[in-house]
Amino acid sequence: MGNTEEEGKEKEQQKYVTFQSGNEFFGIQIQYVNEIIVFQQITEIPECASYIKGLINLRGKIIPVVDVRLRFGKEEVPYNDRTCIIVLNVNGMVVGLIVEKIAEVVEIPDENIFPSPTIGKGDASHHVFVKSIGKIGNSVKLLLDPERLLNDEDVAAIEQMDTQKSAETGE
Repeated sequence: MGNTEEEGKEKEQQKYVTFQSGNEFFGIQIQYVNEIIVFQQITEIPECASYIKGLINLRGKIIPVVDVRLRFGKEEVPYNDRTCIIVLNVNGMVVGLIVEKIAEVVEIPDENIFPSPTIGKGDASHHVFVKSIGKIGNSVKLLLDPERLLNDEDVAAIEQMDTQKSAETGE
């Protein structure tokens, strides 16, 4: 009987929210995903890395948002009605990822997950964020490590912004 909870956790670890950026499809383990919301107004923050687009107010909680394309070193594209924000909880920190288009939630069994190949230094800017490769039928999804999407300086800057906002609003 105690196994069903363990099996549920194991199944959840095999589920990924997939999204498209350019011609590539990426996946993030569903256990990190709080929710997916429509794109909304972003308050810009001065002196932040270009891929940190700013802050959004999600039901009274201030959340930093990161543009995935910019984080991968790709050119910026205009946001449209398909642009979404995936709200993640990574090590207790809530952050939004701006993605071009949500694809689907898929289950990728462990036997279809392979280590990320170490290819030359060419256009491998996003490989540092890719934990593994998931194979689904004939397609491949690059499975991201959410903890690598933000570096330590970003985390410190976001925590500092959070502290300042709390001080300003008296929370």
